[in-house]
Amino acid sequence: MTHSFVLHIPDADLEPEPLDPEQILAGTPEVTGKVVWESQDGRQVRGIWQITPGVVTDTEADELFVVISGSATIEVEGGPTLKVGPGDMAVLREGDRTTWTVHETLRKAYSINL
Repeated sequence: MTHSFVLHIPDADLEPEPLDPEQILAGTPEVTGKVVWESQDGRQVRGIWQITPGVVTDTEADELFVVISGSATIEVEGGPTLKVGPGDMAVLREGDRTTWTVHETLRKAYSINL
């Protein structure tokens, strides 16, 4: 990217990002996403991510995200249970092991530091 830009998140076209079948605990969730900016060294990534209803596990990166639409409950192993919906901002710590129960297709804008 060489210029500043604007992107309407609710209408952005996303690409399939297949889940590892071992991450799926229930349902048939499907993930799509789009990286909209990445630093030259690859250590900072900004993008949009979406998941359909189901239950999945993950190991998190250092991430801040804002939910655009949908809802989910995120259980952090050894930590809090986060209930997120439209307009909510959440922070996940690198290495957090999580279980996501997606109630309604969730779309978020995210910023990850690697």
